[in-house]
Amino acid sequence: METASAKGKLTLEFQLHKRLQHKVGEAIADFTLLQEGDRVLIGLSGGKDSLALLDLLGERQQRARDAWQLHALHVRMRNIHYRTDTAYLAERCAAWGIPLHVVEAGFEPDRNARRTPCFLCSWNRRKVLFQQAQALGCNKIALGHHQDDILRTALMNLTFNGSFATMPVRIAMRKFPLTIVRPLALIAEDELRQWAACRAYRPVDKVCPHDKESNRTHVEQLTDAMQRLNPDYRHHLWHALLKAGALVEE
Repeated sequence: METASAKGKLTLEFQLHKRLQHKVGEAIADFTLLQEGDRVLIGLSGGKDSLALLDLLGERQQRARDAWQLHALHVRMRNIHYRTDTAYLAERCAAWGIPLHVVEAGFEPDRNARRTPCFLCSWNRRKVLFQQAQALGCNKIALGHHQDDILRTALMNLTFNGSFATMPVRIAMRKFPLTIVRPLALIAEDELRQWAACRAYRPVDKVCPHDKESNRTHVEQLTDAMQRLNPDYRHHLWHALLKAGALVEE
C-alpha cells in the first residue's frame, strides 16, 4: 500500500507536471514557437533545463502525433574540462524516440581579453548548432533558457550595455534560415529544480570550470535580492519587456 507521504509526493509531481506543460503550451501559443511541419533541433547540454525541455517537448510531440519532428544535439568542447554522460543523454532521448547527435568541437585561445573562454565556448557551440540544424533540415532550434535566464539577461544588458534588451523567446536569424525558440520562457528556475528532483535527473559529471566566473553570477544574486524586496518584480519586469517588444525579434 502507498503511504500518505508517497501519495502526497505523487500528487505534487502531477500538479507540477501539469503546470509546466501548461506554461510550455502557453509560450508556444503566445509566441508562435512551434507549427505543424517544423523540424526542431533541441540544444541538449545535459543540465536540468535542457533535460526538462527534452521531456516536455518529447511528450508534446507524442501527443501531437508527430505534427512536428524533434532532434537533439549535444556538443562537446575539447578544451573545456567538464564531463557529460552521453549514454545517459541517449537513453533520455530514446525514451521519446528522439534521435541524438553528438558533435565534438573546440576553439583556439584568443589574445583579446574580452573574448573569455565562456564567450568562445558559447560562440562555437552556437556555430555547431546552426551547422547541424541546417545539415539535418531543421528550421528551428529550441533552447532550454527559462524565465529567470531572460530576466537576468535584461538586467545584465541594462547594467553593462545601457540597453533594454534580452534573449528573445523567438528570434528569426538574419544570416541563416533558422528561428531560435525558447519554450521554457514562462517557467521559473525554481520550478525546473523541483522537476529535476522529481525526475531524478543525473547531474553533469563535472561542471564547466568557468561556470562561476561571470557577471551573470552576480546578477543572479541581485535578482534574488529583488525577489526578497518585491515578490512581484518578475511579473513587472516581464511585462516591461513585453511592452518594449524585446521578447520577439522577426
